[in-house]
Amino acid sequence: MKKKKILLLSDDLRMHSGIATMSREFVLGTIETFDWVQIGGAIKHPEAGKIVDMSQALVEEEGKEGYLKLYPISGYGNPDILREIINIEKPDAILHFTDPRFWIWLYNMEHEIRQNIPIMYYNIWDDLPDPEYNKYFYKSCDLLLAISKQTYGINKRLLPEYEDWQIKYLPHGINQEKYFKLNKNDFKLKQFQQKFGLDNDKFKLLYLNRNIRRKQPGDFVLAYTEFLNKLSTFERDNCCLVIHAEPVDDNGTDIRALTKQFMPEQSVIFTYDIRTGFNDDEMNYLYNSVDVYMNIASNEGFGLGSAEALMTETPIIVNVTGGLQDQCGFKKEEWDETEDGVKSNPKKSYLTADDYVELGSNHEGDFKEHGVWVKPVFPTNISLQGSPQTPYIFDDRCSYKHAGHKIYEWFLENKESRDVVGKEGRKFLLDSDVKLSSKAMCDGFVEHINNTFEKFKPRPNFIMEEV
Repeated sequence: MKKKKILLLSDDLRMHSGIATMSREFVLGTIETFDWVQIGGAIKHPEAGKIVDMSQALVEEEGKEGYLKLYPISGYGNPDILREIINIEKPDAILHFTDPRFWIWLYNMEHEIRQNIPIMYYNIWDDLPDPEYNKYFYKSCDLLLAISKQTYGINKRLLPEYEDWQIKYLPHGINQEKYFKLNKNDFKLKQFQQKFGLDNDKFKLLYLNRNIRRKQPGDFVLAYTEFLNKLSTFERDNCCLVIHAEPVDDNGTDIRALTKQFMPEQSVIFTYDIRTGFNDDEMNYLYNSVDVYMNIASNEGFGLGSAEALMTETPIIVNVTGGLQDQCGFKKEEWDETEDGVKSNPKKSYLTADDYVELGSNHEGDFKEHGVWVKPVFPTNISLQGSPQTPYIFDDRCSYKHAGHKIYEWFLENKESRDVVGKEGRKFLLDSDVKLSSKAMCDGFVEHINNTFEKFKPRPNFIMEEV
């Protein structure tokens, strides 16, 4: 049977952004089921205008046969480019992925496209209140695949008329074969650690995020300083802060200046090199070289870094916002109930995507019980921010003092204890009901896309409206 062909609109899957990383993961994970074409965006793309056939690279690098063709562009495209590629490739569906404001031109031509093929959106939104300003973007799509439970709730509340098959929860899945616990004596791991000065027994905390304001690099440094203040001189000398981010960014701050000001005598290691970046193996080495990963961003759609760290059995600290909630394993209590209302047999289960339709977000701590692999920090300040294009969105800021105390709590646990809970973190991601593994994500794409092909109804050529 001829495979269906999907046209993907996102960051070039050969790049290193989070969007590119996940695009690559689900394309390669479904290449035996679907043929793929990508309009691959990048800022000032060096290959703009070329056509790149990746079929041979699939065989040589992945050991897979399939159809994968890239059309690199600078930016995210336009109607003329899309029409031309549709005419050449004749895809059976379009899947787009990232902020809806990049695709306004696509929504403006959605009726033209949906006369023939469905539009699918792998979507996420960072926070409440429900973004009514996104509603018509969402309505331009036949299938919404929500990357976080919070986004699933948003999609459901904004589009109550959509059928169940049109809104599904499909979180990012981490590849367990790329991210895993290494033996501490692994030769390549030790080489990597020696190269970056990580070959010691110090307690290491990792910052791995972009150096931008919403990632709160300043509060991260203050939290680490707060942690250091709880230690003796000897203990402080046996701690190290590892920064994997551009040290200076106009959209963020000067992290070197921060660390020099607030902890001038403490060990800080910068591992990021914009010229080369890290490949998957090096990222795995990095996670294996630290004791704890922390992300206290005030807005975070998903948080790949914390999920990748968990897959390597590295414990985490996260701010309870956006998709980071999904990695915490928050639990609810349920009971068996008789017809006359008598409850019995209490049991605990993880919050589901459907729970978030009513809950909205757990950033106010409605549910506090969580997995042993994480120490969550609940926001102490939830303020309404906005911009002309996104007039309102909550900014969930946690206290750097609270975050510093969570670092201290992990420090007080010995390495053996952290190893035990880290294993539980990996086990959680691989749970088939949790759906945070690469296999679960790719299986979900196949199921939901095929279901869309079965149920898609083409739009009529025109719509009559009364004036």
